[in-house]
Amino acid sequence: MDAADTGDLMSPEADDRFKKRAAIMIAIMAMLLAITSLGGSNAGQDMINSNIEASNLYAFYQAKTARQTSYELAANDLELTLSRDAGLSAEARAAIQKRIAEYRATMARYDSDSKERDGKKELLERARQAEAARDQASRRGPYFDYAEALLQIAIVLASVAIIAHSVPLLLLGGGLGTLGALLMVNGYTLLMRLPFLE
Repeated sequence: MDAADTGDLMSPEADDRFKKRAAIMIAIMAMLLAITSLGGSNAGQDMINSNIEASNLYAFYQAKTARQTSYELAANDLELTLSRDAGLSAEARAAIQKRIAEYRATMARYDSDSKERDGKKELLERARQAEAARDQASRRGPYFDYAEALLQIAIVLASVAIIAHSVPLLLLGGGLGTLGALLMVNGYTLLMRLPFLE
């Protein structure tokens, strides 16, 4: 007996019950599809934002390195001036030594500035955190993509099942919808890592 014969044998009450259950299942899967789409969109946006942040932080790190190098060269040059020019007055020597100390202090602040969190050490840490956030968002993306595809296929199968009065099609749609829902949940939580999706 094929699906068409089974559909003909359904009583009107059973047919209504079948259609109602299928409609409820379609509505639930459509809701899950919307939630999945939102999660996928957010994962993509998080990935882009974190990547931009990491890029900016690395650029800032490089700028700090260039400035630090220029201060180091200037301090070295002033120290060389002090060692070569014995005829400098005490005031000139004190001014040069003060300037060297300022340059060295600035260089140390460029290395690490825990107050402003913009020293090279802190910038590297923040850039690595942004990269980790980008990588996590990147891992979440495929789960949402596959969940969306499975939920869309499940909705189509459930819709066809109503027209064809086919219980097997409805069950197949329900199975695919369940798998899509599980992938969606995993996209949000990353509880399980599926190597073929990452």
